[in-house]
Amino acid sequence: MKTEFAWNDEAHTLHLPEMDATHREFVALLVRAQQAPDGELQQRLDALLDHTRKHFEHESRMMQACGLSSRQEHEAEHQRILAELGMMRSRTGGPRTALVRAYLTEAIPDWFRTHLATMDSELAGKYRQ
Repeated sequence: MKTEFAWNDEAHTLHLPEMDATHREFVALLVRAQQAPDGELQQRLDALLDHTRKHFEHESRMMQACGLSSRQEHEAEHQRILAELGMMRSRTGGPRTALVRAYLTEAIPDWFRTHLATMDSELAGKYRQ
């Protein structure tokens, strides 16, 4: 069984205060969605999806500003996650709610850790230069 997902300063901080604050908010919204009763799941997914769109738009502006060479790949990854979140949101409230919950507790935390350690870490390093 997986341990509950939570923000971890040591593991998640990229040392760019605005980026770290956005990621901290993402994790908080994800945890709220994970813990939502069925009747509130769709609303909490809406909040997570809205935040994630804005989060990714901000990172795109950062990538453009610093001339990140892997921008196309990074943005494609963002689009994939937005599409998956949107698909999961449409599956709430029915027999597929268990799938949505598994996605929120298994897939997204795993994706976040990997994305943060690779693509976002690269972006933060380049942006600091």
